[in-house]
Amino acid sequence: MTNLPTAERSGSIQLGDRAVHRMGLGTNRVTNTPAARQLLHRAADLGVDFIDTADFYQASASESTLGEIFGRNAAPVLVATKGGMYRTPDGAGVDGSPEYLRKAVAASLERLRVDALELYQLHRVDPAVPIETSVGALRELQEAGRIRRIGLSNVSVDELQRARRIAPIVSVQNRYNLAEREQEPVLRFCEEHSIAFLPWTPLARGKLDQTPTLREIAVDYGVTPHQLALRWLLRRSPWILPIPGTLSEAHLAENLAAAEIDLSSTDFQRLERMRPPAGS
Repeated sequence: MTNLPTAERSGSIQLGDRAVHRMGLGTNRVTNTPAARQLLHRAADLGVDFIDTADFYQASASESTLGEIFGRNAAPVLVATKGGMYRTPDGAGVDGSPEYLRKAVAASLERLRVDALELYQLHRVDPAVPIETSVGALRELQEAGRIRRIGLSNVSVDELQRARRIAPIVSVQNRYNLAEREQEPVLRFCEEHSIAFLPWTPLARGKLDQTPTLREIAVDYGVTPHQLALRWLLRRSPWILPIPGTLSEAHLAENLAAAEIDLSSTDFQRLERMRPPAGS
């Protein structure tokens, strides 16, 4: 029987004092269903040891499902969560006040069934609250043993620099993929300071599917365009930790297999020069 690809083949990356494999799993669509639970168990079996969630995902059902499976278990899976956003009738609101974050952390601890959150990321910077104040509250929770590591999401270089004056930051989660590279300055900063960079929407929500260069190179390698896009991310920087989301075990295996693509320097440079199709 052919061995399935495993997360170990993607190499590892440091999150402060903890190393994890460089292909994680995003769970923004995970709810407490038999299929989702089976997928999470399968991911752990294949060596995926970094799973990203947020209290905002699926009205907190993602956190609760992960807590049911990994909470208080000895499984070597680092579950990272985020807080600072909430649902509104029109979509989403942001609250980075210390009061809100303390309540959010307490709720995440309960749903994830742990005594300390391995990685807690500020989901978005609240324009009404200085980032120093928000991160200061997280630092207090870290000192109290409720958070082990602090990360940020959707931040600029300036905000990241200001946050680092308050507390050690081990990760940044910003939008980044082959088609959307506006966050290059943040990525470069993360590289310079050994901060893990977690690209959300690593597959550009389907924008890459019709990109001729990507499709052409993927055919040459006998892989899917999505696999090639993930391989580009892994090669783009050793500090990138992709977290593609899926509800399919087949897609999970495909994502892990992306690390095995022997991407040549020539084709990597072709992808580097690639631009998304007009109107994407």
